[in-house]
Amino acid sequence: MSELKLHDDTLRDIITKAKDFFKAEIVPSHQKNTEKLRRLKEFNLNPFLDKYKASFLTGKDDPESIARALVYPRVLGTSINTIFGDRLQKFCSEVLEGFASTTSGIDIEFIDKVDGQKKYCQIKAGPNTINKDDIETIKGHFKAVKNLARTNKLNVGTEDLIVGVFYGTREDLSNHYKVIHEEYPVIIGEEFWYRLTGEVDFYQRITDAIGDVASEVDSSELIEDVIRSLAKEIEETLKPKKVLTEI
Repeated sequence: MSELKLHDDTLRDIITKAKDFFKAEIVPSHQKNTEKLRRLKEFNLNPFLDKYKASFLTGKDDPESIARALVYPRVLGTSINTIFGDRLQKFCSEVLEGFASTTSGIDIEFIDKVDGQKKYCQIKAGPNTINKDDIETIKGHFKAVKNLARTNKLNVGTEDLIVGVFYGTREDLSNHYKVIHEEYPVIIGEEFWYRLTGEVDFYQRITDAIGDVASEVDSSELIEDVIRSLAKEIEETLKPKKVLTEI
């Protein structure tokens, strides 16, 4: 239903706010967490596995290679994923403020650009970001909305209570999401952003825009400097120590 598509100004506004959000909220925290990695105490050094991982990554097991093998997974994986997950609700309230919900347990409300029906949506970051306990919590929120709708004589069907997952594909969804999908629709990635905006390629547009933020605030030198600092401490730690023996 192309007539349901959001106005181009609104689409541009969402992208602008997403970039501003990443610059203000995600980048500084990511850089701060990266700075912490200068110290070996931030890691549990395992000379056996870490030397192996360093060789696997760079073909060498010198201190700098070990430092890279330790830093890269934290900088590019655990750290940024945790930061984004922790700020997901703030992302919704600031970037998707035009869809803000006043319904308890619901993050955003919007008119689905595919079926034209109003959706009550809980937002999740990615296809593996909920656990088993979250299943009943999510279902509980949706049941409460259905009960409230009946009380207020509103027509809210099960298909109008959805979980929206920001990124990924349906094939990526964990079993926890699949359990929810048996009762309530789980909409993920490209399909979610299309239903929200009516713009077929909006998922590509918004992820490209956020990718641009990283190039605008290039942190490659910071990472290299952290690796050098960490490598010096690793070198000291791995120096052979005299072993005292009793005779």
